[in-house]
Amino acid sequence: MDHNHEVLEDLREPTRSLRHAIPEAWKGFQSLHTGAMAEGDVPVRIKEAVALAISVAKHCDGCIAYHAKAAARAGATPAEVAEILGVALLMDGGTASVYAPRAWAAFLEFDADAPRAAAAAGV
Repeated sequence: MDHNHEVLEDLREPTRSLRHAIPEAWKGFQSLHTGAMAEGDVPVRIKEAVALAISVAKHCDGCIAYHAKAAARAGATPAEVAEILGVALLMDGGTASVYAPRAWAAFLEFDADAPRAAAAAGV
């Protein structure tokens, strides 16, 4: 298992537990997530790549893992993700020079899974 897969696995149970402890708050968060990430004028793949860049600026490894996986699954290309991470680097400076490479590695990790996942699903 790769690092970012481990991050998501490590968060699985505590997230489930917290979700059960605060169901109404979590339901509100989930509703916001669903609305913000819905297909629209901006494609989901771009929204997820932007969320990945924001994860860099927020210095959140869990967010990086989640949105790297989601961006790969949504079909974001390495070129799109790299350019958007460049914007995170511009906006966040030095700390982004640490977190943007983490996000890049995470995306590449999940992007490598994406073709296998699509093939397994019959896509």
